[in-house]
Amino acid sequence: MTTKTLSLLLSLALLGACSRHYGKPDAPPPLPVESRYTIARDLGFTPPDWPKPLRLDIYRPQGAGPFPSVLLIHGGAWKRGDRAQVVGLAQRLAGRGYLVVNTTYRLVPEYVWPTQLDDVQQALRWMRAPAGLAQGIDPQRIGTFGYSAGGHLAALLGAIADEPKWSQPGDAVKAVVAGGTPADLSAFKDGKLVPAFIGKPYAEAAQAYRDASPIEHVSAGDPPVFLYHASLDGLVPFDQAERYWAALAKAGVTHELFVIRGHGHISGFFFDGAAVDAALEFLDRYLR
Repeated sequence: MTTKTLSLLLSLALLGACSRHYGKPDAPPPLPVESRYTIARDLGFTPPDWPKPLRLDIYRPQGAGPFPSVLLIHGGAWKRGDRAQVVGLAQRLAGRGYLVVNTTYRLVPEYVWPTQLDDVQQALRWMRAPAGLAQGIDPQRIGTFGYSAGGHLAALLGAIADEPKWSQPGDAVKAVVAGGTPADLSAFKDGKLVPAFIGKPYAEAAQAYRDASPIEHVSAGDPPVFLYHASLDGLVPFDQAERYWAALAKAGVTHELFVIRGHGHISGFFFDGAAVDAALEFLDRYLR
């Protein structure tokens, strides 16, 4: 499918009567798992010399493990929010049989790029360290999941794993779910949120805006990516998903896109039931 054809189809979807799911494979995913789970809260995951101690919560399914696992990353424009924001997502994932690591990271304005990336990378590395393995995490079956700023960080983790400048051996993930994702930060250079995140205006740090943009790191070796985005999103315009989808397609990366029709950025998060259902099927397909 050409980029022009895709753009036409997506434009029609925005005008249509229902949400649309693009790129969904014809073959059914594995049958879903239903599980009870336990929660361990406020586990430290940063080393003693980390600038600020950070904590995470673990939602662990019943059973012996190891379990397919998801690093869950909250949103909030990189400047607010915490693990409580995504408890509902954590519960849905854990009830589906995934071990969930619901993490946190340092926030703007006290901390700017690439601090947030450093923190979620540390959480990912903790998952593969003895402490994470002791929880039942399968180090070969880890995915990332986030919305808004969390979607940005989830997508970035998937895209930079093969770049020595930004990652270490063993940082790869098997699947990415990213909702409402600012994929190209250079498009927000005249706003307030992204310059605050980068810590400098675009004119002084154009390369940093590119470095922090998932779309700039897309390559053929990336893990499968599931995008979901609200059609009326005024904070992170829908063309961010459109362009990210096109970049993934051009690189030959497996990808899906779920369009939440008739909602904006915030309501797209709270009324994301069908999108998350589709995301769970995506994870079943690539993490199980």
